[in-house]
Amino acid sequence: MNTEHLNLALTRGDWPLAAALLAPLTRGQNAHPSLLYNHGKVLVELGHHCEAMQLFHRCVARAPGHAAAWFEMGRTALSLEDLETGFDAFSKVVSMDKTDKDAARNLGRIAIRLGHWQAAERSWSLLKGDPEAELALYRVAAETRNPKAAEMRKSLLETHPDRAAVLRTLVRVSKGAMPLNL
Repeated sequence: MNTEHLNLALTRGDWPLAAALLAPLTRGQNAHPSLLYNHGKVLVELGHHCEAMQLFHRCVARAPGHAAAWFEMGRTALSLEDLETGFDAFSKVVSMDKTDKDAARNLGRIAIRLGHWQAAERSWSLLKGDPEAELALYRVAAETRNPKAAEMRKSLLETHPDRAAVLRTLVRVSKGAMPLNL
């Protein structure tokens, strides 16, 4: 295989050609993790999410520490509306790299959607000071009936830069009992 043709296809964003060139290289059981990862990324670009997911699974099976493959698996799982796989993949990325803010944000969002409040709190806590994180941490506190929720709500109402987002969050956790006096 001519790697020059593959590099040119990838550089130009010629995804069909790149997929055709990568396919024979990823068919075997011993395909290199970087080839599996790149083929998966190309398939995502082509909209072939199920096939990409299979390649990402093979990649992390061969190279469990391949954080980028775990991240792309999480993103692809979200495209497939597979929240549990997305949760597991982003959890893996965050466990490998606590500074990966994108992975922490994605994990936090999924954890809230799944009602995994402890995981949501852990991941959003990695983003302290971030406006979205502050809203999410309040939501977790309210949903888990944390005594600090009232103090957090007061702080959000006084200092958060996006008042509309604060009100949306308050409505989401109000369970039909939105206070009239904020």
